[in-house]
Parts: sequence; structure tokens; C-alpha cells
Amino acid sequence: MKEPLKKIALITAGALAGGALTISLQALADKDTLGPLPLNELRTFAEVFGRIKQEYVEPVEDKKLINEAIKGMISGLDPHSDYLDPEAFKELKEGTQGEFGGLGIEIGAEDGAVKVIAPIEDTPAQKAGIQSGDLIVKIDETPVRGLSLSDAVKKMRGKPGTKVTLTIARKQETKPLVFTLTRAVIKTKSVKYKMLEPDFGYIRITQFQEHTTENLAQAIETLYRDNKQSLKGLVLDLRDDPGGLLNGAVGVSSVFLPKGSLVVYTEGRVEDAKMRLTAIPQSYLRGGEKDPLTQLPADIKSLPLVVLVNTGSASASEIVAGALQDHKRAVLVGTQTFGKGSVQSILPLGNAGGIKLTTARYFTPSGRSIQAKGITPDVIVEDGKLTAADNALRVREADLENHLDNPNGEDKAPARPVRRIEPPKEDKNKDDKSDVNPRDPNPKTDFQLGQALNILKVQQILSKKTN
Repeated sequence: MKEPLKKIALITAGALAGGALTISLQALADKDTLGPLPLNELRTFAEVFGRIKQEYVEPVEDKKLINEAIKGMISGLDPHSDYLDPEAFKELKEGTQGEFGGLGIEIGAEDGAVKVIAPIEDTPAQKAGIQSGDLIVKIDETPVRGLSLSDAVKKMRGKPGTKVTLTIARKQETKPLVFTLTRAVIKTKSVKYKMLEPDFGYIRITQFQEHTTENLAQAIETLYRDNKQSLKGLVLDLRDDPGGLLNGAVGVSSVFLPKGSLVVYTEGRVEDAKMRLTAIPQSYLRGGEKDPLTQLPADIKSLPLVVLVNTGSASASEIVAGALQDHKRAVLVGTQTFGKGSVQSILPLGNAGGIKLTTARYFTPSGRSIQAKGITPDVIVEDGKLTAADNALRVREADLENHLDNPNGEDKAPARPVRRIEPPKEDKNKDDKSDVNPRDPNPKTDFQLGQALNILKVQQILSKKTN
């Protein structure tokens, strides 16, 4: 892949060389890799570049024009391919490694404002007293209203040791609160866990990062140790998990599947994009790592398991959900998943940036493509806190412009019949719980989680009758 990309970069340089354009293109043409080059279109590109340089209302740097041209070329392919300048490339690596300079706040959007979902434990935000439900009004002197979440995150992140001032609106306070925090190195764990009640554990994966498989193994060992005996059931929560690293998805699936089971396979145009990944260490470990799954309790392979998914479960989350469903290893509960069935490769460039390029589609063990379709749960359970209007506004892969088609047909019927459990109607007389941390797993306030726990208990009763 690197050699063709290098040649493409040289072609772009030739396009800017004016009179030398034809000679450069002919010298670089490689029929085996690139095929015939679109000379007329490249001449048009050079002409547009020259017109902008000469006639645009303000001077524009060459670097900006070229970067924007590259972005347009790649982003026009599909919703997930993108050009990453050096800063964006660095942020992507930080996201997958789970370490960055910042404050330690999980945020979301609410009515155009930035709301604190939860401060991360033992971070500057948590130590300063930032609370769940706080609304961030200003970051330094910049009003937050109108900023995108990604822009708000960029303003709060920065070099460890530097300061940032947050102006907070808190429900119980009559005046805004001002916090000056010092950024620190934030290490996020993508795996969170808790005992729901004796014998029944809960694990949530927020994103698939480099250490997700290792952190999942540690969580399972801790739950078994805290319970002082084998568990009777486990809820694996993949709701609103946008995905992440492919080997993390394979590692998580390998925790629960028999060794050697097919987890996912991919199909692409080049040989390197065609893979069959199975539940073996070579599929999820990086070179030289010890296998974190060797010390897990033996019964984890047969432990009753419910997987929670929703519209926000995408990519790597769907790989795990699809593999466990195909192998009949878990009961899937929730709503239809996002439907991102494509693989993106990160290809570094010589300018310290890179490109995120869609190179393959992935398929579940039974041959299902979830692209633009998603995974259908075994038991449909709507989120009791969401209205019909909320659900209508949720975007899925099929709603995105230029999304790839499903090679098996987008209108393919669900692979299995599903049950549906309707949430109870909201009691308007209940106390307002908006300041409660929504990430704290509670089967009494989380209808989907409550139904997952009920299913585990029914499975436990049925297994006793069978035995």
C-alpha cells in the first residue's frame, strides 16, 4: 500500500508544476497499480488552484489549499475515510491508547450546551468538584453555546501542567461557578464494572482501545473475587460504544468464545485486507505481549451472558455482538445497532499526519454484513428514557451521505425472530433525577439493564430445572 500512496503524492506535486504537468504524470504512470491517469481532471485541478491563488478575495496559503483538497478527495469517498493532519493524527493515537493531556470530564450535548456526564475518578475535574449534570458555560473566555462537542474537547485538552478556566452553571446554585484547573495526563480505562447484586455482574466497554482486552480480564477476575464464588450471570454493556481497534473486538469476543472460534472475517480489494480472525492469541495480541486471558475462570466460556446494544453501538461493538449472537453464546438485548460494517486502516504520511482509509468490509461468522443494516437484538427493548422524537433523531449508518452499500442487501430480513419488551410509561410524578450520574449502572432506573438482569435470572432458573 505504501508505494502507490507515495506515487499519488508525487502526482499531486506534478499537478502544481504548471507546464511540467504532462511530463511528470507520464513519468509517474504505473499501469499495474494506478491505471490510466485522468490528465484532463488533473489539469483542471491545477487551473482551479491557480485561479484561487490569483483571484480569491484574500491571499490563501498553498498549504491550506492543498490540505483542503486532500480532505475533499478522501472524505468524499465514504463517511469514515478522512485525512488527518499532524494534530488530528496525534489525537487519534491518543484516543486508541487511552492517554491524553486534559481535565478528565466525560461530556455530552444538551440543548446547545455542554453537559458533564461524569468526571473521571482521580482527575483534575473530579478533585476540583465538577459534578454530573453541571453545564459548562465558558471555557476560558470562549462561550460554549454554539461550539461542537469536538471543539469543546479540543479547548479543554492541552499540555499537562497548563491551566484552563471553566465557568459552570449548576442546578442548585444561583450564580455561575468558576473553576481554574490544571491539566494533567488523563489515563482512561475503557472497561468499567460493578456487581449489580450478589452473583450477577456488570461490565461496560466504552471504547475498544489498546488495553481493552487486558482491562476486561482484570474486571472479570475482580468480580469473581468480590463475589467470593462463581458468578451466575454477566451483563456486557456495549451501548453507545462507537468502536475502536479491531484486535480489541477480537480479544473481547475471545473471552467468551471457545478457542479457535471464528470471530470476524474481512473482504477487501488487496490481499492484506482479506482476513479471518479467530479466538486465538495471535488475533488479538500485539508482538511480545502476554495473553491476559490465560488466568480467567474456566466457567467464563459458559457463564450466562446478556449483551446490551443500541443505535450508538458501532463497528467493533457490532463485531462482538454479531460474533456472540452467531455462536449463540449470548442473548442480545436493546435496539438495532448503528450498522458500520467497514474497516478503516490508518496509513501514516511523511508530514507526521496520515489518512484513515476504508479498506474492507467485515462479516460476522455466519456471513452477515452489518453495513448500513446493523445487528438486530434477540430481544428488542427500547430505552425507557427516550421519547419517539428522540429515537427519530438518532442517526444510523444508512442515514450518512456516501455510505457503502450492504453487499448482502440492505433490506435483508433479520436472521432470527425477535421478542419485544415495551418500557413502562413514564411517571410524571417521579422526582427529577437529571442530576444522577447516568453512567452509574442501576437496574431500577435503567429499563434495558433491568430487563437484561431479569433474563439472566430466568436463564438461571431454567438451567436449574434442566440439571
